Amino acid sequence: MACMKLGSKSDAFQRKGQAWFCTTGLPSDVVVEVCEMSFHLHKFPLLSKSRVMERLIAEASEAEEGCCIKLIDVPGGEKTFELVAKFCYGVKIELTAANVVYLRCAAEHLEMTEEYGEGNLISQTENFLNQIVLRSWKDSLKALQTCDDILPFAEELQIPKRCIDSLAAKACTDPNLFGWPVVEHGGQMQSPGGSVLWNGISTGARPKHASLDWWYEDTASLSISSYRKLISSMEGRGVKQEIIAGSLMCYAKRYLPGLIRRKGSTESSNRFMTTGTTTTILSEEEQRLLLEEIDGLLPMQKGIVSTKFLFGLLRTSKILRAKPTCVCSLEKRIGMQLDQAALEDLLMPSFSHSMEVLYDVDCVQRILEHFLTMDQITGDGSPGLDEDAQLMQGYTAVAKLIDGYLAEIAPDVNLKLPKFQSLAAAVPEYARPLDDGLYRAIDIYLKSHPWLVESDKEQLCRLMDCQKLSLEACTHAAQNERLPLRVIVQVLFFEQLQLRTSIAGCFLVSENLDESRQLRNGIVGLNEGGWTTAMRENQVLKVGMDNMRMRVCELEKECSNMRMEIEKLGKSSSPSMRWTSVPWKLGSKLKSQMCSVQEESVSNGTSEKGMNTRSKEKRNLSS
Repeated sequence: MACMKLGSKSDAFQRKGQAWFCTTGLPSDVVVEVCEMSFHLHKFPLLSKSRVMERLIAEASEAEEGCCIKLIDVPGGEKTFELVAKFCYGVKIELTAANVVYLRCAAEHLEMTEEYGEGNLISQTENFLNQIVLRSWKDSLKALQTCDDILPFAEELQIPKRCIDSLAAKACTDPNLFGWPVVEHGGQMQSPGGSVLWNGISTGARPKHASLDWWYEDTASLSISSYRKLISSMEGRGVKQEIIAGSLMCYAKRYLPGLIRRKGSTESSNRFMTTGTTTTILSEEEQRLLLEEIDGLLPMQKGIVSTKFLFGLLRTSKILRAKPTCVCSLEKRIGMQLDQAALEDLLMPSFSHSMEVLYDVDCVQRILEHFLTMDQITGDGSPGLDEDAQLMQGYTAVAKLIDGYLAEIAPDVNLKLPKFQSLAAAVPEYARPLDDGLYRAIDIYLKSHPWLVESDKEQLCRLMDCQKLSLEACTHAAQNERLPLRVIVQVLFFEQLQLRTSIAGCFLVSENLDESRQLRNGIVGLNEGGWTTAMRENQVLKVGMDNMRMRVCELEKECSNMRMEIEKLGKSSSPSMRWTSVPWKLGSKLKSQMCSVQEESVSNGTSEKGMNTRSKEKRNLSS
């Protein structure tokens, strides 16, 4: 820390209890009372330096009693007036960044101008402040911190503004742009080439390059009022929003302990935790006000801060009972980037007095609604294919996230069915390419709520689309006794439909391959009657496909008959007895029919090919 010495005389002040005495050999003729301290001084040194002291001494001398002066509202109190008194006597004192603001305000308060002597305290402190303190990052920071104690006096002299402008200018400058950047007092000296100097000799070692967040830790020691002014000044200078947000995250993590819930935080968050420094512990009210200030300073931009940090702010705001506007703002911020969230972030406990449910489901639903609303707003334009693909990826990620959240909250026995349904239905249908995650959540909910009636189960199962279940999910659902009968029938029907579609697709591919092969053979052997052969083979394949279509129709009839049998069994027998046999029957019949179709097509194909070869031989003999 830089300092400047004033005065040349040795210290002639002595303290006895709550009083200071000047030991110059002359008896004191004036007593100055500052707060609870008494200063037994002499009139001439004081009135020769201060207009206020001259006026007060003149007024006190007219009284018959001894000359006693009471100074009220002296900036810095008795400690600052001690230095002022020593300056008036010419005693050695040191100006530092820690006391220059107090002395500058006290000198202005006592009107210690140049009219009362050249090099008076106002000019001395002003020169030190402008030429030494404001040119140093550390000294400017220290001076700004001292302004909080005497803020009204300091603001009249615009000292906080000058310190903030100095800090903002230095923080906005990239230190790596300079060949040999300015270092603080006590730092490593560097040569113009950039190497570290030791006793004036270049060592050849290169100093570490400073990152853009080098000032985060220092500014985190400021009060919230000074910090807010500093951030506003930096924003006016065009600092990137990412840098501003990083500083806000560092500041919040220092004073809001509730943000760090888990030890497994990212390295960037752990890097900003202070080590070896005492952090001021704020009360709950001060933490609440700080959180609301942080929310107001955060840029409203997607991806500017991590979603985990925003969830930490939201969770802390609920604990500290912040204003509803602050909570709503944080929910909107999270909703803007919900696709970047993790499942563990959504698992926020419920802080309501009733404690009906374990997790705050209503908050998650509001966040989801904000996400859907924001994407609709941003998607009103005419985005390109890349934007559409990214938007769809975001929807898919959110749908997967919500399905996982539903599976986590489903075991809560106090979770009501309408609330579960409302959250599940809030996700658009096109956001789920598969409904396996939703089916898993529904199955867990049915398992944890076995007292649901059949109508409620059917209403719950309407949330999922049986056509969007994978083969594994269909197999599980067909044997799931917790599902309603109607849902199981639908699963079996769509499973058969998928099999039919896959079979038809296989034959369509084979037909296209045969046609392309026949076309190539026909072009090669066009003069040898190959084209006629190809046409006949195509007719044979068409007949085989017609037979396949007839078989598929028979399968559909069989499925309808089985559905009627299932309904009859549902009225007479238990679900466990009837569902052990239905999938086996369906699978065996379908397999046998598929085998018979394939055998017929193969036999028909071989017989037609044999007839074609015999007719060719007859024509060759006759010719």
